[in-house]
Amino acid sequence: MKILLVNKFFYLNGGSETIFFQERDFLLKQGYDVVDFSMMDERNHPSPYIDFFVPNINYNSKGGIVQKLRQALSFIHSTVAIKKIEALLLQEKPQIAHLHNIYHQLTPSIIPMLKKHGVKVVLTLHDCKLVCPSYLALNLKNNEICVKCAGKKFWKAFTINCQGSRIRGLLLTAEAMFHQWRNSYVGVDLFLSPSRFLAGLLEQRIPPEKITVLHNGIDKSRYRPYYKDKGYVLYFGRLSKEKGIETLLRAHQNLNPSIPLKIVGTGPLEAELRRKYPRVDFLGYQGGEKLNNLIANAAFVVIPSECYENCSMMVLESMAFGKPVIGSRIGGIPEQIEDGKTGLLFEMGNENELKEKMAFLYDNQGVRQEMGQAARQKLENEYSLEHHCQGLLNIYSQLLQNQEAVR
Repeated sequence: MKILLVNKFFYLNGGSETIFFQERDFLLKQGYDVVDFSMMDERNHPSPYIDFFVPNINYNSKGGIVQKLRQALSFIHSTVAIKKIEALLLQEKPQIAHLHNIYHQLTPSIIPMLKKHGVKVVLTLHDCKLVCPSYLALNLKNNEICVKCAGKKFWKAFTINCQGSRIRGLLLTAEAMFHQWRNSYVGVDLFLSPSRFLAGLLEQRIPPEKITVLHNGIDKSRYRPYYKDKGYVLYFGRLSKEKGIETLLRAHQNLNPSIPLKIVGTGPLEAELRRKYPRVDFLGYQGGEKLNNLIANAAFVVIPSECYENCSMMVLESMAFGKPVIGSRIGGIPEQIEDGKTGLLFEMGNENELKEKMAFLYDNQGVRQEMGQAARQKLENEYSLEHHCQGLLNIYSQLLQNQEAVR
């Protein structure tokens, strides 16, 4: 079986890349023939297929009006990506293409080319892009959940001006409507959703029989559970409004001042939050062993998101270290956290409820150790990398069997 793996970033840029590289490493170790297609970048991991990667595109770079118009067109439809991937297909002739984050730099315009060459196409959806042009299903003007496009009314991204920018809204609307008109996604044989929640949203646009739920996985052998702790609460993630960081900080401000809170991450709110909450320990960006040690020694982790999380890797990493998580009752988070067993759930944005849940868990060390053990067990049963990758191989095999049956 020869598998083409497609993702616009070929370095660790976020949660979707973590999943992408975990799957790639597994397939390579199992002896499968893996072909890469991505975008050039000095941060890229090594690949024997780098000559086929598309040139680097940075939509935040400055330039003249002609350059911006060209970028706007390539944002929607990349002729370069189509030519590059066809050359790769002609040389390598893969049986399956598994797509991850392809938007803007690679574009869904590559899907019809894959079908032209008889390749089975799988697309993992890491966000709400197919039902919301802006990924997040969030109105940035008032920071409220918004699903008004509903997978088909994409002009609303412009008319509602949910991005607070008419130009950006117009571009996102044009992108979504172009691929809707062109039926770009019709060529996808199977959509993979990491959560039942997202699968339900996708049914506004995609027939249910073309959607399969495959939870994200994590390599449990890399994480040793540590059920004791050093008595602090931890948040790690982006410091932005939709992540609910301000709700967490307000809740903590009204707790017993002796309860320490550590905040890991950066983002647009960082400077303001450091000024407003001086008794909170802001640690900035942390990665690798430093981050692992912070999670392992935490009493518990708080994920106070106020946007639709899909299958949060932050929750999974916490569970891997045997830590209970207090999370918002929104999106895919309630699928990961069993309320009262592996952690606690609270109403999104409700700082008083969050404060009560934090106080309860902090005051009951035995309870949080029991929850941590249950969280680790749930991870091993439902979210292990082995479970995820075996499910992926079953999906690949079934698609190829169906193809042979049709022949």
